[in-house]
Amino acid sequence: MRNCTHLDQIRDVQPHTKGCEECLKTGDRWVHLRLCLTCGHVGCCDSSKNKHATKHFHGTKHPIMRSFEPGEDWGWCFIDQVELDFASK
Repeated sequence: MRNCTHLDQIRDVQPHTKGCEECLKTGDRWVHLRLCLTCGHVGCCDSSKNKHATKHFHGTKHPIMRSFEPGEDWGWCFIDQVELDFASK
C-alpha cells in the first residue's frame, strides 16, 4: 500500500471562494469542488468539463487537495496518486 509523502505540505487554509474560482469568473458550471490544502484554491473536479483542481496542481505543484463537498472527508495526493482519509483529522 502506497503512502503520501507530502502530508507536511498541508496548511490550515481558508477557501478563497464558495465555488470554483475559475468557473465563477467565466460563468461556467462545475460538478464537484476540491480545495487545495496548500493555498486554499477552490477548483472543480475531473468530472467537471474544466478540471480546474487538476489544472491548479499542474500549474502550482501543490500536491494535496480534499473534497470541498459537504459530508466528504477524503483527499488526494496528485504526486503519490493516493487517496487520503481526513475523517479522523
